[in-house]
Amino acid sequence: MALEHAILVSLLERPGSGYELARRFERSIGRFWTATHQQIYRVLRRMEADGWVTAEEVSQEGRPDKRSFSVAPAGRSALVGWLRAPVQPEAVRHELAVKIRGAAFDDAAGRAALVAEVERYRATHEETLARYLAGERRDFPDPAAPDPAAPDAAAALQHVVLRGGIAYERMVLAWLDDVLATLRTLDH
Repeated sequence: MALEHAILVSLLERPGSGYELARRFERSIGRFWTATHQQIYRVLRRMEADGWVTAEEVSQEGRPDKRSFSVAPAGRSALVGWLRAPVQPEAVRHELAVKIRGAAFDDAAGRAALVAEVERYRATHEETLARYLAGERRDFPDPAAPDPAAPDAAAALQHVVLRGGIAYERMVLAWLDDVLATLRTLDH
């Protein structure tokens, strides 16, 4: 996947400025596809030059004007082509997992340092899970509310991706708890 596809999806959900897109990436899309503000602006310029997006000048009171981007027909066509292409399973490269396996060749002091690293790593996943759960409460306060006969496709698909992120974080936390329990029994 290219950053262009993530931007097209975000703009189809809601047109916006480069700054607004960057905020969306920080808030929701970023855990699945990261991008810096500079990357987003650079790709938006290229997408505009290629005719994938159009920009509209929006005046703002007391602030500089902004450019609000929306998806052009060529961008929608490019996205549809990408959506319909097969996806290859991603290769997993997990540095912490290799360190855990390598701990068999370290001493008790090294394993104690690894416990501290796993605890730090676990804390970052707890924070991510908390953000996801807060976002779910904010964006989907009553999942039973929509009419199941006519669900809002965008909201339903956003929520299913968020639920996948929540499930992933819970799985990682359970695995890290198992790792910590195993490491702690090795030198006692």
